[in-house]
Amino acid sequence: MELDKRLFEETSVPKAILQSAIPAIMGMVVTLVYNIADTYFVGQTGDPMQVAAISLTIPVFLLFMAAGNMIGIGGASVISRTLGEQKVAKAKRVSSFCFYSSILVGILFLVLYWVMMPVLLTLIGTSTETIGYAKEYLNIIAPSAPFVIMSIAFSSIIRAEGKSKTAMFGMIIGTFINILLDPIMILGMNMGVGGAAVATLIGNMAGCTYFIVYIWRGNTSLSISPALFTLQDNIMSDILAIGIPVALNNALMSCSNVILNNFLSAYGDYQIAAMGIAMKIGMIVVLLQIGLGTGIQPLLGYSFGSKEKKRFISIMKVSIAYALLLGTILTLICYLCAGSIVKSFIDSAEVYKYAVKYVNILLLTGPVIGILFVFTSSLQAIGAAKESLIISLSRQGLVFLPVLIILNLTLKQFGLVLAQPIADFFTLFLSYILYSKITQKTWLIWDTDTVVAR
Repeated sequence: MELDKRLFEETSVPKAILQSAIPAIMGMVVTLVYNIADTYFVGQTGDPMQVAAISLTIPVFLLFMAAGNMIGIGGASVISRTLGEQKVAKAKRVSSFCFYSSILVGILFLVLYWVMMPVLLTLIGTSTETIGYAKEYLNIIAPSAPFVIMSIAFSSIIRAEGKSKTAMFGMIIGTFINILLDPIMILGMNMGVGGAAVATLIGNMAGCTYFIVYIWRGNTSLSISPALFTLQDNIMSDILAIGIPVALNNALMSCSNVILNNFLSAYGDYQIAAMGIAMKIGMIVVLLQIGLGTGIQPLLGYSFGSKEKKRFISIMKVSIAYALLLGTILTLICYLCAGSIVKSFIDSAEVYKYAVKYVNILLLTGPVIGILFVFTSSLQAIGAAKESLIISLSRQGLVFLPVLIILNLTLKQFGLVLAQPIADFFTLFLSYILYSKITQKTWLIWDTDTVVAR
């Protein structure tokens, strides 16, 4: 059950990508179902204000994801490259650092959320009709911070040693329990948004337990032993070099959602509820494509660490082809089924009218958005900290926010929805430029070293 060298070194590239990416994509399907479940079952209460409250709290949950991805993707990047260099002992120290960091950061979030709750409710754009529901949800969600962060982090870290199926199972367990409890607590026990929060908390606790048991058994290249926790050997700086740009992207996404919701609040709570549902549908395309990107990252990191240029380039070419195919199919399905999916969330003519229009706009980048995630994952895999930071700042900040403001003034509410596709197109082009620049420089160095060695 330790490092699967055959996957990294011998399996054909198309097959290796499928073996690594399919469990990662399935894991994202699980994440998608998990994200949709709360909104769906709360929608069955027939109360648009509770749906709007869940939508308003999305930025808060994105901050959990930011912390989990900072530790997980940063750690996974270091681990995959380290394993490619055959340094298993260091990989164990990195995973131990990630484990205890997840706990500490989660506790910090818990305290900050409870202390700053009044300010937080104002920032996310709650109205007099939604503030009570949002507060109830967040008060219960706050204690889940350590478990959410650890689950997200270790799904990436376990994938770094080639165990995509194990990572997938951990996510499935947590999500299955959450979905099982949602109808019981939200509808059966009449707890509404509070029931959704409790189900989320219990589900993430279960997922964490699975990951801890897997690593504690010791049949792995990873470790959570406190004796291996260390700040030496540049472990923290190496993790943060990649992790911070990833976290910044999630944090900016959270801030962007706050700003978007505040702009939308000027048009009404129905529009906020509609946008929340539209974003869930858009996530069908985005999350599955992110799954492809995260699935190939260990393969790219290992090839980079072992200086296998030919295999690295082959992985990139095949992954881009897969991304185009997957993106086109998913976009077509979501476009054709948008109306039916919206109706399944809530029976409201006002919400339906706006949600379908919002979905069609969000899907404009659907066929190609996966290529962006392939390039982003490649930059993370090779430890390109500066380039990863530029991508993060562009997609949700430097490009998105100005476009959001301009389109709100010109095209009103539909301009707000159009801002993200425009930012995505620009960032895709930028990611290609950055990837080409850094890899050409790297190949030149490797080729020179090979000539000198001969």
